[in-house]
Amino acid sequence: MLEKLKAEVCLANLNLVAEGLVIQTWGNASAIDRARGVMVIKPSGVPYAEIKPRHMVCVSLETGRVVEGKLKPSSDTATHLVLYRAFAGIGGVVHTHSLFATAWAQACRPLLAYGTTQADYWYGDVPVTRPLTAAEIKTDYEANTGEVIAETFQKLKYDPLQHPAALVASHGPFTWGKDVHDAVHNASVLEFIAKLNSETLKINPKVKPMQPVLLDKHFLRKHGPKAYYGQK
Repeated sequence: MLEKLKAEVCLANLNLVAEGLVIQTWGNASAIDRARGVMVIKPSGVPYAEIKPRHMVCVSLETGRVVEGKLKPSSDTATHLVLYRAFAGIGGVVHTHSLFATAWAQACRPLLAYGTTQADYWYGDVPVTRPLTAAEIKTDYEANTGEVIAETFQKLKYDPLQHPAALVASHGPFTWGKDVHDAVHNASVLEFIAKLNSETLKINPKVKPMQPVLLDKHFLRKHGPKAYYGQK
């Protein structure tokens, strides 16, 4: 079942290691087959050096139950499922504890758009969620982690395809994309942006967000119907 997607998800997880975004068994990547209503995700607690496509776990998008696989799925499975249900246009989700992005999440601060590097990928800020309540932590913690991301995007009226990441307060980053490889790419870019913002604020702690007209120019020249960046 979904052998090609299992191979892609396995490779995406290994690419998180190659990109320096995860250590130990931290982090996870998943992909969705919406036609079948099945998500494929990394197994829980298995070292990256040992994972193979056959170890990937297939989970029902509707019920959250394992439909194929001998191993337990990632402990963050419920978060991934909530994001797929909330954001219909995404095909892959990644969670890491990469150093700089996680530091910003722990600081409970959004990544403001200070320059064109961020504007090439995000149509503005990378948001940070509110802290989960005690009740949300004690009951259905992983699902509520996804819900607080969805809630944040609803309140901000953000398009998840134009803002392909969120920082979960006191936790870490989640990214997504049109497929799992795009989600890994966005996780790598997010980590660079988080480091870039950290360095920018060291140089000028009073720096202001970039001009809206410059943000529009850089994002829209690369994304949308009038994009002209690249060999299209």
